Amino acid sequence: MMQMGTAVRGEVADGAAEVLMGGGQAAGELGLSRSEFARAVQLGIVRAGPRTLGGAARYARAELDRVRSAAGPPDALREQVETVAGAEAAAGVVGVGPSRFTRLARCGHVTPVGYRINRYRAVVWLYLSVELRSFASREPGMLRGIAPSADRELMAAKADLRPRKWRGRHVGLLLRRAADPWERAAVLASVLPEDELRQAVPDPAERIVLAALAPPPPYGHPQVPAAAAVALGLLTAGPPDEIHWYRTSLDFALTGARGQSKSTGERGPT
Repeated sequence: MMQMGTAVRGEVADGAAEVLMGGGQAAGELGLSRSEFARAVQLGIVRAGPRTLGGAARYARAELDRVRSAAGPPDALREQVETVAGAEAAAGVVGVGPSRFTRLARCGHVTPVGYRINRYRAVVWLYLSVELRSFASREPGMLRGIAPSADRELMAAKADLRPRKWRGRHVGLLLRRAADPWERAAVLASVLPEDELRQAVPDPAERIVLAALAPPPPYGHPQVPAAAAVALGLLTAGPPDEIHWYRTSLDFALTGARGQSKSTGERGPT
């Protein structure tokens, strides 16, 4: 297996050598920390190249050159992926108190980009600083005065849209990177509860394919079992209408995937 800091050579379409490197070296080339680089990959700012036989992602030097050129000044890329953790830090960026920011987030006006599970097994949401500043500039009326009636109703019902909004964003980003119909189906299948998935995909062989292609947990997903169990709830659709949406989307994706299999004579990605 390739070491994280080792560059290797691959072949591009015209037969020329292509320099490929692991995530650690690629992060250093862009002047980012490992977590910042992971966020850049998650957001589609940096595109991964062909993987190693062991499944590790590799990155082409040409792709890193493209990212540097598109980002502009040296700190611009870091600003695109900078995050703040928790309501207090996010409220400071927006310029409101933590309680108001919590209401804005719970009512779906801002969408988390990630999460951490703290030592008390509580979810700490992460937000992109650039998006918070954009929201504050775009919606100054939301930062002061009385909450809209729709927000008051949601808060009275103890609603919290943060997990659902994050799942939608997470799935959307994964789908953008999926190049194959079976991979897209696997992304959608990965957020369904087990019983729903069995109903949606009754063929055990297809479920094996989808499980093999399931995306890994996002960067920062905890390894400690108790914390991982909390995070697993964030990765699974909950409200009935959300589950219905993912099931319907999975049905559509599987139609395309099965059509591909019929044309190739093989089940699974080509």
